[in-house]
Amino acid sequence: MIHDLPFDIQTLRATYAAGATPPDIVGEVYRRIKALGDPGIFLLLRKETDVIKEALALSIKPSPETPLWGLPFVIKDNIDAAGLTTTAGCPAFAHIAPKDAFVVARLRNAGALLIGKTNLDQFATGLVGTRTPFPVPMNAINAEIIPGGSSSGSAVAVAQGLVSFSLGTDTAGSGRVPAAMNGIVGLKPSFGAISNGGVVPACRTLDCVSVFALTPDDAFEVFRAAVAHDEDDSYSRVFPAQRRGATAPHLRVGVPNTASLEFFGDQIQEQSFELSKQSLRSLGAKICEIDFRPFYAVAEKLYNGPWVAERHAVIEDLLNDQPTNVHPVTRQVTEVADRFSAKDTFRAMYALRDLANGISKTMTALDMLCVPSVPTFFTLREVDADPISTNAQLGTYTNFVNLLDMCAIAVPVSAREDGLPGSVTLIGSSGTDVALATFAAAIQQTNAPALGATSWPLPPAIQPPAMQLDEIAIVAVGAHMSGLPLNRELTERGGRFLCASKTAPTYRLYKLTDEPPFRPGLTRHQNGAAIDVEIWALPLASVGAFLAGIPSPLCLGSVTMEDGTSATGFLCEQIATEDAEDITRFGGWRAFLQSLSPNPRRYKELNHATS
Repeated sequence: MIHDLPFDIQTLRATYAAGATPPDIVGEVYRRIKALGDPGIFLLLRKETDVIKEALALSIKPSPETPLWGLPFVIKDNIDAAGLTTTAGCPAFAHIAPKDAFVVARLRNAGALLIGKTNLDQFATGLVGTRTPFPVPMNAINAEIIPGGSSSGSAVAVAQGLVSFSLGTDTAGSGRVPAAMNGIVGLKPSFGAISNGGVVPACRTLDCVSVFALTPDDAFEVFRAAVAHDEDDSYSRVFPAQRRGATAPHLRVGVPNTASLEFFGDQIQEQSFELSKQSLRSLGAKICEIDFRPFYAVAEKLYNGPWVAERHAVIEDLLNDQPTNVHPVTRQVTEVADRFSAKDTFRAMYALRDLANGISKTMTALDMLCVPSVPTFFTLREVDADPISTNAQLGTYTNFVNLLDMCAIAVPVSAREDGLPGSVTLIGSSGTDVALATFAAAIQQTNAPALGATSWPLPPAIQPPAMQLDEIAIVAVGAHMSGLPLNRELTERGGRFLCASKTAPTYRLYKLTDEPPFRPGLTRHQNGAAIDVEIWALPLASVGAFLAGIPSPLCLGSVTMEDGTSATGFLCEQIATEDAEDITRFGGWRAFLQSLSPNPRRYKELNHATS
């Protein structure tokens, strides 16, 4: 029955293929909204008849140009939709939007159907979801718990199964905290990947439009449809097209060490994170404990530094002319801006740059970070009693991300022992959105948590696309393999992992030098063996820059695989192997490195070598 129909993208597409129509789904959306009866979710609900007209106007069937065909969605009410009121959670600020925000236009052109606009912490200032003059949306899992903010309504709408996806915004965690609170996925993209054109700013230099969905696969599909350069948005960036690959098998994942983990006494949350780390290991990830204090030092600057002046600048006229129309807590937070001078701003920028420089050195040895999405949960009563410090605690693992120009995705894991949703957040350098979404999907499949407040089954993982015409297969032999130092030279150029494999038994492997930099060399040989390798897909447009970085005596050439096919891979000039150590017996570079583990210093030197 359509009343029980899951609204995840895979299921909805299958339902359409079986004969359902977009007007059918629109009718079901409005039935569910009425049946739920939560007055806090929507600040504006479009007329059902208007949405049905748009549904009838869609093409007869989806096409490559309409990847979101017939999918219902909602948007946070600081994002414009043509002809609809934008309030940013403040009635005195209300105005009619003359046109769709850039991202809304992208999604509607892709076939998605806009249902309405959702509640938020006023002017997107808060992580609690209660700083609104309207009714507070009810947490989808537990009505005593806050919904999380600032994108409260957008998260709850997805968690309750009302729509397939929603848009929020994220400046300090507003696209991740409410996802964690309601047991769904929250994707915070790389800054500038999704245009902010037509979005009421909070901090314009940090703001990102975020995506809420039931699965990482769904969130990434929406992300791909939304990404485009907007020449009218001066903060919009050009990013290469991103395709999902398979989950790389040896990811290096940084987590806070014991001394810098913070749960504010929530032992159940601490236990949940320990279980999550076990699931990461089960997926082949190497857990690397790091000192998180530099990240916390960055986070402190967001509200205890001059960046709060950006928030103040947006509503300065309203604060001056109609201060009582601004939520008291919003007013309290933003008026801190008056304490900072221009000199303070520059000092803060210098301090941030210094911290970011040190953190970037840490990140070069990692593929991504994994943190608890929130350190603890708060009830509505606790937030009412202490709105400032509870909000600050919720940002422990989120506030630093935007300041460091990173991307992130919150993904649900197994529920806590008390029934509240479990959630971790993967964080990566700008441009690694696809790698995060791919690993997040694997994490969700491993844990198989509930999809928000629904009883819907977790859909199967979407298989990554095969090699495309605009890609070339690269056979990685040494430090370019996953989890090794030079892998980022592939991933930063849009490379995606396809599979682990072996060469034909006609190669020998050498360690070319005894002193750093250490390099493996692969050569064809009559008396050879099969060597462990990885196959990566690299966009053709990136091949030139990749080739330019390969030092002699290494080169790219044709490598024969165990199944008889050939692909471009790393080879070595024969002359360079004459005095080199033959390590063929180990069967691959990674196995050779692992053989050195009894000598930790030597292993570390080799494992962090550049080739």
